[in-house]
Amino acid sequence: MITVYGITRSRALRCLWMLEELGIPYERELVAQADVNRPEYLKVNPNAHIPALKDDGLVLFESLAINLYLADKHGKGLWPKSAEDRGRCYQWSIWAMTELETPALTALRHRALLPEGERNATVAGKAVEDLQKPLGVLEGALGGRPYLLGDAFSVADLNVAAVGNWVERAKVPLEAFPQTAGWMKRCLERPAFKKAVKL
Repeated sequence: MITVYGITRSRALRCLWMLEELGIPYERELVAQADVNRPEYLKVNPNAHIPALKDDGLVLFESLAINLYLADKHGKGLWPKSAEDRGRCYQWSIWAMTELETPALTALRHRALLPEGERNATVAGKAVEDLQKPLGVLEGALGGRPYLLGDAFSVADLNVAAVGNWVERAKVPLEAFPQTAGWMKRCLERPAFKKAVKL
């Protein structure tokens, strides 16, 4: 049985989305940020971060790596068949973490998550400005295709859209990126994502 450690309002949402897409049974251990330094959790993830995943004897951390593993193991159309497309899945997953995640999370924190008195409009504005380059890269990559690898939704889309969800929640304008806006809508309207959010 697969066990996911984390709460929905964390990067664990990405893994829950993947498991819902795959339609395989799993259990949840509700570990919040306040719990990550407990000795029993540090045995699962010594980095003291969420999420983590146990699959029989295997323990994994890093949400995007967990999703790549799950897609590879279970398929269900989310894992591409060609080495070239698998390379693109790795590329886009790493890109989401290195290029998109920091400005997206900063924008979300200072436009929505933090209490009003702790938000900084200058920091939020800089984050939105910093998002323009990666959003432009994403716009160009979509190039009229419905998904990153072509006609079908894959783990590449899931991993990038899971980070892109923060852009959406921060209400970052996407008028200059119509391909990206359409792609984001297609991804975030998937029933598995909606189910994961409600958990």
